[in-house]
Amino acid sequence: MKAADLDLLVGVSTPTVHPGGGRAVVAVTHPSLSADATVGQLWTIPLGGHAAPKLLTRGFRDTAPRFSPDGRLLAFLRAEPKRPPQLFVVDAAGGEPVAVTDRKLGVTEFDWSPDGRTLAFVSREPEQGRYGTVEGIDPNGEPARRIQSLKYQANGVGYTIDRRAHVFVVSVPDVWAAPSPAPAPRPDGSSDPAPAVAEPRQLTDGPWDDGSISFSPDGRRIAFISARHASRDVDLRSNVFTVPVEGGDARDLTGPHGSYSMVDARFAPGGTLFFTAQDVGESGRDFVAKNTALYVIEADGETPRRLTDPEPVDLTESSIVPVRDDAVLVQDRRRGALVLVEVDAAGESRDLTDERTVVGGAGVAGETVVVSFADARTSGDVAVVDAGGLHRLTDLSAPLRATGIVEPVELTVTGRDGYPVHGWVLTPEGEGPHPVLLNIHGGPYASYTGALFDEAQVYVAAGYAVVMCNPRGAAGYGQEHGRVIRQRMGTVDLADVLDFLDGAIAETPGLDRERVGIMGGSYGGYLTAWTIAHDHRFAAAIVERGFLDPDAFVGTSDIGSFFGDEYTGTDPELMRSQSPQAVVDRVRTPTLVLHSSSDLRCPLSQAERYYAALKRRGVETELVVFPGEDHELSRSGRPRHRRERFDIILDWWAEHLPSRSNHR
Repeated sequence: MKAADLDLLVGVSTPTVHPGGGRAVVAVTHPSLSADATVGQLWTIPLGGHAAPKLLTRGFRDTAPRFSPDGRLLAFLRAEPKRPPQLFVVDAAGGEPVAVTDRKLGVTEFDWSPDGRTLAFVSREPEQGRYGTVEGIDPNGEPARRIQSLKYQANGVGYTIDRRAHVFVVSVPDVWAAPSPAPAPRPDGSSDPAPAVAEPRQLTDGPWDDGSISFSPDGRRIAFISARHASRDVDLRSNVFTVPVEGGDARDLTGPHGSYSMVDARFAPGGTLFFTAQDVGESGRDFVAKNTALYVIEADGETPRRLTDPEPVDLTESSIVPVRDDAVLVQDRRRGALVLVEVDAAGESRDLTDERTVVGGAGVAGETVVVSFADARTSGDVAVVDAGGLHRLTDLSAPLRATGIVEPVELTVTGRDGYPVHGWVLTPEGEGPHPVLLNIHGGPYASYTGALFDEAQVYVAAGYAVVMCNPRGAAGYGQEHGRVIRQRMGTVDLADVLDFLDGAIAETPGLDRERVGIMGGSYGGYLTAWTIAHDHRFAAAIVERGFLDPDAFVGTSDIGSFFGDEYTGTDPELMRSQSPQAVVDRVRTPTLVLHSSSDLRCPLSQAERYYAALKRRGVETELVVFPGEDHELSRSGRPRHRRERFDIILDWWAEHLPSRSNHR
C-alpha cells in the first residue's frame, strides 16, 4: 500500500439487521483524495443465498444505519460537504430519503422508539449569538467567553460550554407521502413558508452534555449518560439517568451506588438496563488502566450488579447489543483484538470470535448475529457469526490487497526482567538487510492490533521493516499490565519497546540492527522523545502530536485537568523525572516534530516548545504543522493532509534512513 492508495482504505459501520433476518445494512466509508473528505454510502448485505451486496443510498457521507423495530424504515445520518450530519429516514426497500432534522450543529446519535413512531436524537444546542445562529456574525465577532470551569473544550469539537449536547425527540415523517413543493413567490413579494422538517422537542437541558441514549421497552423513558453532580468539573464521574419522553426531571439510576465513569447504557427488551463503566474510586479520578466492566440493573431502584471482572476483561471499546432479555453482546479488548462476547445477567459468558479479529460492531435479529470486523487482510468487512466463527459476507479490501499487503507476524519477546512483550513484525519483500522502524502507539492505555494498519503498510511498502508492540502501560493484558507505569512513565515501558526491538531483530531474518529509526504519536510521541534522550542508536526520530511537557499540559489540554496528575503525578520533581522536555538537552538524534494546529488533546505548544529546545541546542530538527487538523489527523484528518503527512514522513526517512525504494 502506498499513500496514494488511501482511497481504498474502507471503514465499515456497526451493522443493522432487518427484523426478518434476511439482510443487514452497513455504512461503507473511505477517504476520498479527490473530494478531500471522508465519503460513504449505505449498502445492503444479503444474509442468505449468493446475492451480492447492493448500494442503497447515494449521499456524500451516509452513516449509522438503524432499521425501525418493524423493519419498514431505515434511519441514518447524512452529511453534505462541509455541513454537519442530519437525521434522515428512508423506506427500507429503497427510495428517496426524507430529512428528519435540520440542526445548526447536526446530530451525533439517535434511537428508535419501540413503536417506530418517534426518533430520539442527541444534538448540540448553540448559545444564541454563536455558531452561525445570527447571520453576519462570524466566530471573530462573537461575544467574549467568560470561563469559570476547568473543562471547557474537547478535541475535535472546540469550546463545549456554549454548545451543550442534549436529548431531543421528533415524530417520524411519512416517507410515503407526496412531497410538498416550495411555494412560488407572489407578485406582491409575499410567499408562504417553505416546507420544513418537524420541530423537535428538547427533553434535557443544563450545563452538561448528555448522550448514549436508549429507549425503554415501553417507550416511556429514555436512558442517557451525563455528569450532573456538583464535583463534575474536578472528577471523571458520570451516571445513567432516565428522562420521561413526555417531559420532566431526569432521574439518576447509578450515582447513589458507586463511583462510575460511564461508557455505554442500553435497555434490553424485557426492561433490564445494562451499562458499562470504569470504577474511578473515591477520588473520582483514578482512571489509569482501569478496565471497563459490564453491570446490570434488573429493576427500578435496585443496586447495579457487576457481571464481568475488570482485571482480565476490558470493555472500554465496546458497545452494548441486547440479544435477549437477560443477555448482551460486548467486545473485550484482549491481546490486540476485540473479541465478541455474550454475557448474561448471571455473569456467564462465552466468546463468539477469536483473539485475532477486531470486531468493530454487532447487530442482532433473533438468532442472527452480524458483525463488522477487521483482521490482517481487511480494514473492514461484514460477516455472520455462526458455530464455526465468522462467515464472511463481503471482501471490501480486495482492491487494497491488490496493491500489495504484508501480513504481520505475531511475536512475543522476553524482556530483560523476564516480562513477556507482545507485538508484531512486518517485513518487506526481497532480501535484506532492511532498515527498521520502531513504531510506538498512543494512549498509553491503548494497543496495536494484528489487523490491517495503513501506517505499517505504507512504511513496509517503502522498504522498511516495521516493529510494533504493546509494552507495559498498554491495554488488553489486564489492569496490572497497564497501571505499572502510573507515575513511572518512561521506565518499564521504555525497556519493553527496546527489548522487543532487539528481540524482533534477532528473531526475524533480514532486519538491519545497525539502521533503525523510531517514531510514535501522542503517548507514542512521548515515549519516542523520552527514548532518544536515553538511547542514541537511532538514525532519526519522528515525534508526532506528543505529550512532551507534563507541566505545560495543565491548562492547555482538554484533558489537562486530570491526565498528567494521574499519569505523572503533581510533585514537580516527580513530573520532571518523567518529562521529555526536562531531558531534551540529552537528545542528539535528528528529529522531525509533527503536529496539528487545532490539536486540543496534546496542544501545539507541546510541539513548539520541544522543537525550539532542540533547535536552540543545535539538534537537526524540523517542525511540521498541519492547519485545521486536530489530534486525529492520522486517522480521520482531511485525506490530502493524510497523504501529505505520509509524504513528509517518507521524505524524512529517505534522507535519514534510506531504503532501496525510498531514498533521495
